[in-house]
Amino acid sequence: GERLGRLATKVAGLLQGKHRPDYSRHQLSDDFVIVVNAAKVGVSGNKLSQKLYYRHSGYLGGMRTRTLEEMLTRFPERVIELAVKGMLPRNRLGRRMLRRLKVYTAATHPHEAQVRIGMGKAKQAPAVPAPTPARRRRRAVREETAAEEEAPQAVVEAEAVEEAAPAEEEPQTAVAEAEETAVDDSQEGEPETEEAAEGEQDEESETK
Repeated sequence: GERLGRLATKVAGLLQGKHRPDYSRHQLSDDFVIVVNAAKVGVSGNKLSQKLYYRHSGYLGGMRTRTLEEMLTRFPERVIELAVKGMLPRNRLGRRMLRRLKVYTAATHPHEAQVRIGMGKAKQAPAVPAPTPARRRRRAVREETAAEEEAPQAVVEAEAVEEAAPAEEEPQTAVAEAEETAVDDSQEGEPETEEAAEGEQDEESETK
């Protein structure tokens, strides 16, 4: 539980519009304030039994008193309203501000569609992601462009490697073909030498 005095101080400041940049003390703020779980408010010391609330019927002997503990049990919303009322201006503007305060004992309220980020229940609403700063956006754009520029280079390098590989294989095939032709020539040359030797022997025999 939030402390009663601290909670009332925050609520009074919001009702007066002191959190707005266009704050003016003589103008009514456009903001409403919703307080839930009013029965769970806390106090310090012995205020539950020592703090008294007075009312009078207008007749002689019509004074009535209640302790803070009794008020929290029967009228917890009234405790917060009275605390905030004592912190607002004592005029028509203050009364109009107080009408913009909505206090509920339970954790739910019928103003879910109008809730904005603020105190209490509004803090539990899903947070809206903050817009990225311009510096981060520019950095992200630079990183994307750099990645796009590096990708084509990698493709070009891969194509160059693929084209260079056949060029290295061509000399090997050429050498292999040259060796095969040399072997063929050597094989073809051997029978010719034998035939030439036989022809020379025949000529020598004829001359004899």
